[in-house]
Amino acid sequence: MAFPGRVFFGRASQLPCGLGPRRFFSYGTKILYQSMEASQSKFFPPLQKVMLPPNSFQGKVAFITGGGTGLGKAMTTFLSSLGAQCVIASRKIDVLKATAEQISSQTGNKVHALQCDVRDPDMVHKTVLELIKVAGLPDIVINNAAGNFISPTERLSPNAWKTITDIVLNGTAYVTLEIGKQLIKAQKGAAFLAITTIYAETGSGFVVPSASSKAGVEAMNKSLAAEWGKYGMRFNVIQPGPIKTKGAFSRMDPAGTFEKEMIDRIPCGRLGTMEELANLAVFLCSDYASWINGATIRFDGGEEVFISGEFNSLKKVTKEEWDTIEGLIRKTKGS
Repeated sequence: MAFPGRVFFGRASQLPCGLGPRRFFSYGTKILYQSMEASQSKFFPPLQKVMLPPNSFQGKVAFITGGGTGLGKAMTTFLSSLGAQCVIASRKIDVLKATAEQISSQTGNKVHALQCDVRDPDMVHKTVLELIKVAGLPDIVINNAAGNFISPTERLSPNAWKTITDIVLNGTAYVTLEIGKQLIKAQKGAAFLAITTIYAETGSGFVVPSASSKAGVEAMNKSLAAEWGKYGMRFNVIQPGPIKTKGAFSRMDPAGTFEKEMIDRIPCGRLGTMEELANLAVFLCSDYASWINGATIRFDGGEEVFISGEFNSLKKVTKEEWDTIEGLIRKTKGS
């Protein structure tokens, strides 16, 4: 089970075309959690640079919800650095404009900022029309807008449930349907990507509205992958495990209580980084992944398989204790 909700932020990256390293993100991963990494993390160092070749998205338009901060900002940065004309959307226009200006100055490519509350279908409709006006129909659509909080389920009010489901499930549906219909009308294909979480598949207590909504998002994307392939559209999903951002951790783990526990159950021995997830996202949206459709990619350093195995907690047993256990087993009659 991943940390409740998506928890993201990353460090430096590198522009293609020989422009050298640039600090795309404001908080370095080492600053945030280096001291808590397990020893095996040295075998799994995160790569910082953009993976795809320069200009992989030249001439293409990308629309990213929740694009002003966190993972949305990271994916926008990578797409823009690879030549895409990006349009980012969220409720906070001041944050969006600042992000758009920052990324544009770093990559040299225009990033547009459009205010949109995905919970409002009328506003989504107007935003999509504005998207088409300023940049054209998108080639890439990333549904990244999300909301979450932790709570015992019995404490949830109907409004609390509605708040999360309206953003995560309904908002994703409104954006997908609005853009999808426009694409069908124009006979244009596109790559859609949704960001969910590993507990969308397994379920999880204390984040039930989020788990339920994310599961619905995954079902919708798999369904449309089957139905709308004939229109030239692909649909894929990334299930991130714990990827640390200052904002999300300050809300959901303010005392840092759970961070070491998370790392202890990740076989790779560390949290994920923004660059790694952004690289996966842009690959899935690129022509290099044109035959990947209806896929759900778990991206968690092995966390889910570790917590799913009934005996995996035996990693805490010491060598000496194993020697004792082995001796007892050998003495057992009939062994």
